Amino acid sequence: MPSCRACGTADGELVLDLGEQPPCDLFPPATDPGPDPVWPLRMWMCARCALAQLAEDPGTAEEPAGVEPRALTDQAADAVARLTRAGLVRPGATVAEFGSPHGGSWLPLLRAAGMREAAADEPADVVVDCFGLMHEPDQRAAMARRAARLAPGGALLMQFHSLASIVRQGQWNALRHGHFAYYSAPAAITLAASAGLGPGRSWSFDLYGGTVLLELRREPAPDEATAALVAAERAAGIEDIGVVAGLGRAVGQGCDRVLARLRDYAGRGVVGYGAASRAVVLLRRAGIDIDLLPAIVDISPAKHGRRMPGTRIPVVGPENLTHPIPHAVLLFVPDLEAEVRTAFPQLDGGHCEWILA
Repeated sequence: MPSCRACGTADGELVLDLGEQPPCDLFPPATDPGPDPVWPLRMWMCARCALAQLAEDPGTAEEPAGVEPRALTDQAADAVARLTRAGLVRPGATVAEFGSPHGGSWLPLLRAAGMREAAADEPADVVVDCFGLMHEPDQRAAMARRAARLAPGGALLMQFHSLASIVRQGQWNALRHGHFAYYSAPAAITLAASAGLGPGRSWSFDLYGGTVLLELRREPAPDEATAALVAAERAAGIEDIGVVAGLGRAVGQGCDRVLARLRDYAGRGVVGYGAASRAVVLLRRAGIDIDLLPAIVDISPAKHGRRMPGTRIPVVGPENLTHPIPHAVLLFVPDLEAEVRTAFPQLDGGHCEWILA
């Protein structure tokens, strides 16, 4: 069994087992018949520090470049606006960013607000980590590196998809290879304490069903929002292994619901939208292949001509949403619904149904 990526203890339990899964970042050419390599995909939770984490990882690193969705860029702009009002984003202050390997950066927004990017060896007034920390196998060491970049009086801003939201909404397919940690607010604060940091203010966003931006400082001073967030998550049992293990019960329900809808449209024109990591896990676990879902549309040209890992389903361009107009669109990332409907108004002018995975 694994040991904790944050505190090192071996005291914990598996809370979610999704079986053998292909790496979500390995999109073979559509002409490649497979079979694709697979590895166990399991979530383990530490009984000491309550960090939910990836039990094992194959270490693959091939990922065709995606296009940052509007929902993510809108949220980044919203976050920078809130941080400006809070006095954290200010002209002349220095900033360093630990980014996500999936792309996207707050630096253009922060430069536009008058901040200066710190040199590689220069301490920064603000250190930004937007979905970056979860990609680090050694969580304790990664937090220490971020803390080491802080100038005196500086703040680390850590953004993460909330484990409490994942559990509450049954988002079991958020688990993927390459994402090593899934944070509750209490677990994030415990991890930060290992690097001498403590909580300050916090902000919540609707992105991905619930995203948290947490301020961490060497002189912590949690505000009412942070205290309420931690109290609410603890009251919901987010540090309880049995509560988080409830994700396993959501797997069958989610797969059965999507399978039933696809079977309703079998032979009548249905396409998927969004060749995202959560789509890979759902397709394989539910046993969905090209007979039920002929294609998945993605706006990233780098993914066109490839297929979804572990399936024969090709990834195609957006013209396949309008020529012809499908009877149904299976949307793998619900956050994209407004963006897709705005970009393709033709889909709402007929009888196209939206199925949210």
